[in-house]
Amino acid sequence: MTATNAIVIGGGIHGCCTALHLALRGMRPIVLEKNTVGRHASGVNAGGVRQLMRHAAEVPLSMAAMDRWERLDDLLGPKLAKDCEFIGGIGQIGIAASEAEMDWCQTRVAEMRSLGHAFEEVIDAKELRRLVPGAADICRGGIISRRDGHANPFRTTQSFRLRAEQLGVRIMERTRVTGLEQGDGGWTVMTDSGVLRSDIVVNCGGAWAWQVAAMIGEHFPSTHFASTLMVTSRMPHFIDPVVIGIDRVLSFKQTEAGTVVIGGGILGDPDLNAETADTVADRMVVSAQTVYDFFPILRRATIVRSWAGLEALMPDVIPVIGPSQVARNLWHAFGFSGHGFQLGPIVGSVIADLVADGQSAIPIAAFSPARFSAATGTPR
Repeated sequence: MTATNAIVIGGGIHGCCTALHLALRGMRPIVLEKNTVGRHASGVNAGGVRQLMRHAAEVPLSMAAMDRWERLDDLLGPKLAKDCEFIGGIGQIGIAASEAEMDWCQTRVAEMRSLGHAFEEVIDAKELRRLVPGAADICRGGIISRRDGHANPFRTTQSFRLRAEQLGVRIMERTRVTGLEQGDGGWTVMTDSGVLRSDIVVNCGGAWAWQVAAMIGEHFPSTHFASTLMVTSRMPHFIDPVVIGIDRVLSFKQTEAGTVVIGGGILGDPDLNAETADTVADRMVVSAQTVYDFFPILRRATIVRSWAGLEALMPDVIPVIGPSQVARNLWHAFGFSGHGFQLGPIVGSVIADLVADGQSAIPIAAFSPARFSAATGTPR
């Protein structure tokens, strides 16, 4: 039987980052991934590194994550940090196309400032066109977080994996957890590749994390979704910021290669059991129409590929981060509901703090697993 002092279930960016930080604290983590590292949400999302328009409870965590993004060299080393292709300080902009949306921007910024957060600003049409010259006349302005940017999600997840391995973390891909038992000697973790023993377990299982929790009798909502993306052929450079919609479905960025990645939350058809998700062309027309309306240059774009990724979705759209409510020495970090990539560099650090010190310097009470009923899995 393989024995270690920490097992992390799930090889997405949060699982790899958690293993990395546990290793930095002297532990010898093993990551168990039923597929391959970064196969689902972590590797196929839009790569937005965004503080903009987040749930208020997530803002402190997101701000701490941004600090880490801006110092990736310290955590990953220069080469792996460069491989993440992180570009910050170009801003993310929520574009307003109506007076009602501009009013919402004003209200949002006022609310954030009342909470002590000044990183969001309202911009008028003139400033929007200075930053995004290709915006159509229907765009009236919007809301911006100038510190934001984007990165390559697959390369970033692989960089965290490689750094973790440099620190001694063992990654076991195509290894599915089939059972968990806790005894006096710690956790026994049954997998389809054998049995392991560990002092602690961290559940970073993404859309399948509720299944891991159910193995110990802890019940969370099983909701999930498939977010779809599409990419164009290469185009002349026309935009630096990442652009998202307010009431309309929209999210896009132009990569260094010139391609434009278009998302915005259009739903695909997920199959959790088969671990696949299909795009639905009829639905993606909605985001394509918004791009068509907002950016005339993209009316000439050719869509060359589309894809979908499976993600966990919590009823209150914020993650579960914290200790199990029914078992000792097991922690959860999942349910990022479509906006967990930017939090990737910090959540593992938070979990390592909880494991080693029993507390986090970043407020995480809103993410407590206790907000769900262990009996029913519904919000309290």
